[in-house]
Amino acid sequence: MLTLPEIKEGNGPILMLNMVRFKDRRLYFEEYLPAFYQVVEKLGLSGAKVIMTNDVIANLVVTDGEAWDAIVLVEYPSVAAFATMAQSKEYHEIAEPLRLAALSDIRLFMTRSIAY
Repeated sequence: MLTLPEIKEGNGPILMLNMVRFKDRRLYFEEYLPAFYQVVEKLGLSGAKVIMTNDVIANLVVTDGEAWDAIVLVEYPSVAAFATMAQSKEYHEIAEPLRLAALSDIRLFMTRSIAY
């Protein structure tokens, strides 16, 4: 189960930046993402949604040998909503096994909009 580190103060929506390497691309899009939305609905996490999926067309500034297939941005209405999802029994039983089967590697960054 995911343990969240101390989060910088702030309120409002967050964007989760997922850098992914596929083991099975079809499984990710056709089975994992629908399962993710099934869990969102079961948990009543209105506002949690994938807002962008893009193929990486070049890995430019990376560690030697590091390569990513795609980036996925997922919006959550709050840190608490993400924590609810990430720590839920429903996610671990329904969606997580599909994510683990579909991806060979992932990096996950929690972000919040910068006001300037």
